[in-house]
Amino acid sequence: MADSSTRQNSGNAGGRRMLIVRFSAMGDVIMSLFAVSALRKTYPDLRITVATKPKFAKFYREIPDIGILELDANGSLKSLFRIISAAAKSGVDYVADIHNSLRSRIIRYCLFFTGARIALFRKNRRKRSSIKGKGLDIVPFRHNVLKFCDVFARLGFPVPVPEQKRQKRPIPEVFGSKSGRWIGYAPFASKSMKIYPRKQSLELIRLMSESYDRVFLFSGPGKELEFVREMELKHANVTGVFGKTDIWGELALMTNIDAMVTMDSSSMHLASLAAVPLVSVWGATHPAAGFMGYGYDIDRNCIQADLPCRPCSIYGEGKCRYDSPRCFETITPEMIMEKVAAVSRA
Repeated sequence: MADSSTRQNSGNAGGRRMLIVRFSAMGDVIMSLFAVSALRKTYPDLRITVATKPKFAKFYREIPDIGILELDANGSLKSLFRIISAAAKSGVDYVADIHNSLRSRIIRYCLFFTGARIALFRKNRRKRSSIKGKGLDIVPFRHNVLKFCDVFARLGFPVPVPEQKRQKRPIPEVFGSKSGRWIGYAPFASKSMKIYPRKQSLELIRLMSESYDRVFLFSGPGKELEFVREMELKHANVTGVFGKTDIWGELALMTNIDAMVTMDSSSMHLASLAAVPLVSVWGATHPAAGFMGYGYDIDRNCIQADLPCRPCSIYGEGKCRYDSPRCFETITPEMIMEKVAAVSRA
């Protein structure tokens, strides 16, 4: 089904209803917040509802006057058709599918037949795959945040380019008040091809602990948390974050630290929401594919190896063709620290 479009200005938005669909993943949800916030600000009379999963609903509730329709954690058909029924009953006029998954397609097809106008997010997987093995000489794709805005524009609701704004939040009490220089490090990612090797990560943490008054490690549970606990025992000024606060506490902490180092991960996107000075470390994937943390610059905020095999993956899937990941081996902890010093001065 092709996109349908109409022209609509802010003066005529009153009473109109838009359903925005984005079920996952966390990084994409965080990126979408920039676009949805711009839409809310530009069209205050537009009635906006977001269909998402319960664990991501709290992100959208940060935006004023946003309705939520929740898809259950299992993504059941019963839950899916409950969303469709509620949207149809409300008389939704527009559906902005900024996910373009199987479930979101079902929603937009059903609501199309109720008379809703439809626009969808184009993933361009084939075009993105064409950059594999091109090294650093790649013209960046349009950022996903801007592509989400494009979806709204095709429905007749153009928005200004979203801004990244740093706004400090209160530090969670569990971490104490700030004294000296703080740095955050998120050494993990959802795919192994995007994770800095353990040996180099150990050295990077050592350098951070010597250069900063406090080092905060962001992680998940399980083996990631075991690594963090090991670092807490080894370095007196290292503090693990997981389990001591929720995602909003992590965001609040990030708004108060002096620099953040991440992989190509959801932590990078959370850092973009906090607008903290960032260095993101890239291995198999490439920031030019459109997934860079929003508001950052590839040359200034990324560190990556110039190898003819890069990128070998778009989303982090697959395995390295070599015995060890050369793309990470050539990025030394000292290089990362130099980059951190540069972005901190900017």
